[in-house]
This record gives sequence, structure tokens and C-alpha cells, in this order.
Amino acid sequence: MDEVLIFVVFAGCVAAVLGILWWLASRVRRRGIGGEVMGPFEEMWHPAAHRFRAEIRVQETRTVPMPPQGGKRMGAAATPPELARDLS
Repeated sequence: MDEVLIFVVFAGCVAAVLGILWWLASRVRRRGIGGEVMGPFEEMWHPAAHRFRAEIRVQETRTVPMPPQGGKRMGAAATPPELARDLS
């Protein structure tokens, strides 16, 4: 009877650990975080996905931010004072 109890406890612990890892993986995928944590494992077992993520990271750094909705750029005046006098 003791052997059965030991096996049931062991199987329950393994199932609990796997359940927690499954839940954590779904959260990481949903939120898009954890690339730094899972990166080495991904590189070992799925090199194409690792290269794809590296390419996405490079493209994200290259993109230029869109100007605000008002059409004016941050930190720059819409029209210099000299042009404002000439236009009126």
C-alpha cells in the first residue's frame, strides 16, 4: 500500500508542475513576454523561430514612430514666426 501512495504522490507532483508550466506558457504567449527567458531553449530546439524573433526585434528598432494625430511633430513649432508674419 505504501508503494501505491508514493506513486500517487509522485504522479500528483509531476502533474502539478506540468500544469503550472502549461499555465505560465499560455500567459507568456498571450502577453508576448518571456522571450529573454525562453530564448536559449528556443534556440536549441527551434532555431528557425529564434532567427525569426531576432529579425522581428531588428525590424522593431528600425521603424520610425508615427507623428501624432494633430499633424504637428513633437518639439517643433508648426510655422516659424517669420513665416507666420508673411502669411498674414
